[in-house]
Amino acid sequence: MIDMLVRLYELPDSCPVYDRVEQQGIILRRARAYERHIVAAWAGEHFSPKWESEVKVAFSRQPVTCYIATKDKEILGFACYETTAKGFYGPTGVNEAARGTGIGKALLFMAMEGLKDLGYVYGMIGGVGPREFYEKAIGAVEIPGSDPGIYRDILPG
Repeated sequence: MIDMLVRLYELPDSCPVYDRVEQQGIILRRARAYERHIVAAWAGEHFSPKWESEVKVAFSRQPVTCYIATKDKEILGFACYETTAKGFYGPTGVNEAARGTGIGKALLFMAMEGLKDLGYVYGMIGGVGPREFYEKAIGAVEIPGSDPGIYRDILPG
């Protein structure tokens, strides 16, 4: 799976994306330190133990580098940055029942804006699955020669 590069200085306007999600009663916010066990367990249960580990790394940062989407105090999705490597986005995931609501795109924007706030000019998306989504949503481009990139020699489990 390839890595992609995002020009953080040319991010599209995120306000319409946030508005769409918030009009559905969904709250977008930075996760709080005391929620680490909840968010990490949710990521592990719905996605993978490896992602649970990365979420825990996001909670070791100050400020926390994990955003969540909630509705009625239930997690619908999350997005992290600065976990696998500096300047990297991910992991990210949205509950299957909540897909199509715009949560994934909104969380992507929040994380990319978080990278930009840290002073990065470029952000990287590692081991991309939905390539077309990232191209369309934020103008991400493939990094030539990036497969397998940082995700080589991954331990099983």
